[in-house]
Amino acid sequence: MAQSYFSASYAAARERFRGAAKARGARLDALMLAALGPVGEALSIDIAWLGAPRPRRVMVHVSGTHGVEGFAGSAVQLEFLDRCVALPRDCAVALIHALNPYGMAWLRRANEDNVDPNRNFLAPGESFSGAPPLYAALDPLLNPASPPGFDLFLPRALAWIARHGRAALTQAIAGGQYEYPRGLFFGGRQHSEGTLLYTQWLDEHCTGVEYLLAIDAHTGLGRRGVQTLVVETEPAGEPSLCGTLRSMNSGPVIPPNTLAARDYVVHGGHAGLLARTLRDVRVGFVTAEIGTLAPLALLHALREENRWHQYGAATPAHPSKEKLLEAFCPRKAAWRKAALAHGRALIDEAVRIVCAASAPR
Repeated sequence: MAQSYFSASYAAARERFRGAAKARGARLDALMLAALGPVGEALSIDIAWLGAPRPRRVMVHVSGTHGVEGFAGSAVQLEFLDRCVALPRDCAVALIHALNPYGMAWLRRANEDNVDPNRNFLAPGESFSGAPPLYAALDPLLNPASPPGFDLFLPRALAWIARHGRAALTQAIAGGQYEYPRGLFFGGRQHSEGTLLYTQWLDEHCTGVEYLLAIDAHTGLGRRGVQTLVVETEPAGEPSLCGTLRSMNSGPVIPPNTLAARDYVVHGGHAGLLARTLRDVRVGFVTAEIGTLAPLALLHALREENRWHQYGAATPAHPSKEKLLEAFCPRKAAWRKAALAHGRALIDEAVRIVCAASAPR
């Protein structure tokens, strides 16, 4: 049953999401991108709005911030739309499908500008420049200017870890960089089109609410099949997210301002965008990670796909693309069943939290 909610492509996932949202009577928005998919198909950030048109409290569930990671989040959203969930009259649920549709369609983590969207949400006035010094030294290892091929990546990476330590390398690589436009974890030279469209949508539809709880669904990091919840922001005047989530999640729940989950700090992340855009809103933000592979295996898969996209034929029909999809959305039925179960429990708990303090009818 779980497998049936996982789509084979972005185009299929989008069609299924929009069809399910219409069947539920949701209001649908489509934020269209100029970029196209691998066979020339249109790409859009699709948003299903359920409940009050001008609510007091909102739950936002986001899939596909990192493109190829969106297949699991899309499955959770489809399964949610299949179930009848009654909302109080002053509450709403917004399902944001494929925040990075290009990455999902092309089986990439980055978008059409090779930008990692979760490093692109810089504040107005912040400079899109700079890179950790250690990233510059690592660039030949991380971003070789050639198509995929065997080049002793693993022993070379282990040598760097032995020399500098895992924590320092993880921060340098994954925190975000703005100097290597063909490299991994590139944050861009300006706000990407999707970032601007999404920011405008948030401003138009979520300004004025009292409380917004956002769930950003990811895959990759953590123990395989286990859900790690990183509470990025926890507003005053609301019950403790950490305490509530610990009661329902079998995996780690990481409170704000700690590194125990990822061992690195993201620059230009999603949570900061919501806090800035919705200044008068109490915003809770949770990043949900469902583990797949060990960090070095994930990094190697990202590296090889990026080499193909930058220096190969840039088509989705290549083993590096298939391996990246497998790295972030394994085909094993057990993993997909666990991912869907974790996602269901989290989205239901988030809706319960948002609706618990609704105004009496």
